[in-house]
Amino acid sequence: MTSIYEAIVELERQNRPGALCTVVRSQGSTPRHTSSKMLVYPDGRILGTVGGGEMERRVIEEAKQAMQAGLPRYLSYSMTDPARGDPGVCGGQVDIYVEPINPKPTLVVVGAGHVGKAVAFLARWLGFRVAIWDDRAEFCNPEFIPNADEYHLCPLPELPQHLQITPWHYLVLTTRGADLDVEGLPSLLESPAAYIGVIGSRRRWATTRKRLMEEKGMKKEVLDRVISPMGLELNAETPEEIAVSILAEIIMLRNGGHGGRMHLTVSDKSIETE
Repeated sequence: MTSIYEAIVELERQNRPGALCTVVRSQGSTPRHTSSKMLVYPDGRILGTVGGGEMERRVIEEAKQAMQAGLPRYLSYSMTDPARGDPGVCGGQVDIYVEPINPKPTLVVVGAGHVGKAVAFLARWLGFRVAIWDDRAEFCNPEFIPNADEYHLCPLPELPQHLQITPWHYLVLTTRGADLDVEGLPSLLESPAAYIGVIGSRRRWATTRKRLMEEKGMKKEVLDRVISPMGLELNAETPEEIAVSILAEIIMLRNGGHGGRMHLTVSDKSIETE
């Protein structure tokens, strides 16, 4: 039988999410005692137990929410009076720490031209997993873009059938034209990707957006997910500079930054003043 630790290793090997729930304090009569563990999968399946019953059901729901947020939770339950909302009648108190197992973020380069190649290189250096898509075999291979984790050579609308896109995926469309964007974006926008950015000018995106609404019947609210032009304003010119601009925006959004120049923002509180 697979142990919880083996299952965690497998989750990390597959780069999939989960949540480890551990009883960190138990007082009085409780279903399980300190150090009892349960691993929760995104679909609600579990391995191990923290006590069963209503309390465990609540912990599973909290674990699923923790996976979505990517942040840990500390839960406390009194097991005394169900009439006031307690999840049991054992008479004890139990505290449970829920630790999400977050997948490594994946940067999906959609279009492996000059900019896409630079984005892939920088993303790998920054610690992202990297997936490459292109419909041209000469660009979608390890010889042209080394060290990517995945290569997907297929029509763009079919990419979600080959790559399971999750909230830990960042889609960077560095495609060679609006026609590809019009064909590929509808299926990509059905995914829960954390970021969908499209390269190009405001005019290109305005034209693409209009075509998506007229030819594909897409709604404004759905298209509002797209970031275009993508990246921070660096007046970038070369593929490498553009890659820095794009990855800087993604890092800013992931970490809750604002993109301002450091010396013009609020001073660091850790610096002592006289």
